[in-house]
Amino acid sequence: MPGEGRGVESGMDPEIDALDAYSRVVSSVAASLLPSVASLTVRSRRGEGAGSAVVYTPDGFVLTSAHVVAGADGGLAEFTNGTQTRFDVVGADPLADLAVLRIREPGVPPAALGNADDLRIGQLVVAVGNPLGLAGSVTAGVVSALGRSLPVRDGQHVRLIDDVIQTDAALNPGNSGGALADSTGKVVGINTAVAGIGLGLAVPINANTRLIMSELMSTGRVRRAWLGVAGAPVALAQPLAARIGQKKGLRLVEVVPGSPAGQAGLYVGDVMLSAGGRPITGVQDVQRLMLGPAIGTRLPITVLRKDALVDVVAVPEPLA
Repeated sequence: MPGEGRGVESGMDPEIDALDAYSRVVSSVAASLLPSVASLTVRSRRGEGAGSAVVYTPDGFVLTSAHVVAGADGGLAEFTNGTQTRFDVVGADPLADLAVLRIREPGVPPAALGNADDLRIGQLVVAVGNPLGLAGSVTAGVVSALGRSLPVRDGQHVRLIDDVIQTDAALNPGNSGGALADSTGKVVGINTAVAGIGLGLAVPINANTRLIMSELMSTGRVRRAWLGVAGAPVALAQPLAARIGQKKGLRLVEVVPGSPAGQAGLYVGDVMLSAGGRPITGVQDVQRLMLGPAIGTRLPITVLRKDALVDVVAVPEPLA
């Protein structure tokens, strides 16, 4: 009939409109972020390496993955406009796989930081970095999972980075340390690992991350507290779950003798329900509390012990 097909030609086809909108979002995010993302060349005793990083303050502080700069105290940062500048490692936290650098020639426009806690599964994200040495590469995808945990090790200490972002945006070696941004161009994660074909992980930018970044900027290291427990999630009986408003607790399978937990009167078999007024449903919830400000402060803890609720107070100590 006359006029058939004119809708496609005039841009009224919904699929074409959707693709155009998708392209505009990705292009906009890329344009805003590319000037802030650096390609890093790092030399250490282990040899030469490469990675990505993102500038997040006007005076030249830069965020990357700790493993990108492991064993190094500096290197070379190059930006898409051709600017090259040396950088110094301000501090690194292997247990969060984050490091703060500072470029010697500030003036690079900083990226805006967002909040990964606001992400939703299926949401569009854009990765900007330097995979395989190809500076200024952009890939897009969706948040495919949230709440993942990534185990990391620093010497004898092992920690789970909680709430890791899983995305299908293509990531390759060299992307580590680059930016993962939402559709508004705000950085919500730092790409940290390629978990498999079509699968990437990013350390979230959230309140905990910002605290770690602040400590690295001010002291070059992250202080962590130590409680002295190990545990596993356990389902709570339905009446108790309904009463306190949570379905799980953390059953303690180890309490280190003489530790802050031991001195407070916690025992193997106790089920930790809350600490510091926050629900405890897994080991990650305890880890969130064990940052510098917790050292030497009173931490009220509620546990379930032989069908009774017991309150104790622990005073976390510095993690050696």
